[in-house]
Amino acid sequence: MTQYAIRRILYSIPVIFGILLVTFVMARSIPGDPCKAMLGEKASAEVCERFTRENGLDKPIATQFGIYIGNMLKGDFGDSIRYSRPVTKILLERLPTTIELGLVALFLAIIVGIPAGIISAVRRNSATDVTVMIAANTGVSMPVYWLGLMLAYVFALVLKDTPFSLPPSGRISAGVAAIPFYEVFQWEVVEGTFKYTVLEFFANMYIFNSIVSGDWEVLSDVIKHLLLPSIALSTIPLAIIARMTRSSMLEVLRQDYIRTARAKGLIERVVVMKHALRNALLPVVTIIGLQVGTLFAGAVLTETIFGFAGVGRMLFEAITARDFPIVQAFTIVIAIGYVGANLLVDLSYVLIDPRIRLD
Repeated sequence: MTQYAIRRILYSIPVIFGILLVTFVMARSIPGDPCKAMLGEKASAEVCERFTRENGLDKPIATQFGIYIGNMLKGDFGDSIRYSRPVTKILLERLPTTIELGLVALFLAIIVGIPAGIISAVRRNSATDVTVMIAANTGVSMPVYWLGLMLAYVFALVLKDTPFSLPPSGRISAGVAAIPFYEVFQWEVVEGTFKYTVLEFFANMYIFNSIVSGDWEVLSDVIKHLLLPSIALSTIPLAIIARMTRSSMLEVLRQDYIRTARAKGLIERVVVMKHALRNALLPVVTIIGLQVGTLFAGAVLTETIFGFAGVGRMLFEAITARDFPIVQAFTIVIAIGYVGANLLVDLSYVLIDPRIRLD
């Protein structure tokens, strides 16, 4: 198990390096002048020359890449050209938002998608099966931005002043403060230390922070704000998971050992959940891992529509402004998250299928 994990981690290093290299080159290949994008079209040549020199953009691209790699290994992603702030601090503020949104969306996709696929497979060709598949195909076909706008319109305008009304934007209501849990517990934390960074990261995940600190009013408010963007973001992964679960379950239910289990007199629930589902999970788990990339891609549109100050929205703004340090840092963090999710999927194979562990 340990050797398998180490081998998979080593395989991931060239992938991350390749993504970093491609991102670094492509960020500098975007048409347009970073100086003009940041300071306006009327910026003089002297001002642009100083701007380019101060941000290290006058050096050869190979030299810039070498400097960036060296600084990144020290945990320094540089300073944002647009905000003149360390990118690490911006990541600390924005990344928890996207992680929280992605986890809630993935949770919704799993708890709805897998049961829907199982029911559809067990009741093959029934009205339930047809309904689930129509809903799944519709979910795959709906653009995230359109669904997000429709959800905001229905729940914020049509259902306004009803118990079903939900906020269309933001992470938390005005006047509601999410006090960091380490302040609630009166822990002594020095700003700028590693301990502060870790605690601040988790404190910016409002659901986790409110549960730990026991602030149920904030938790309720945060969940209300998360529902619409999470539903919009989870629709496509949910539909794909449901379809894959159905397909995998149908294949397993045709196997001889399933007929043997039924011949022994086992009840159908035991046959489906204990004997069929576990053997059908491998492709489903693979699909779940791949959906992490879909969630990150969808987060750009979802966060923009619902006014979420997360990685996706910041990345879009940084690309528009030619803010190279933010583009590079956010892309590499997303890549590491995607590779890490697939690493967890690979390791889960060992737990699901004993044959892989024996190999």
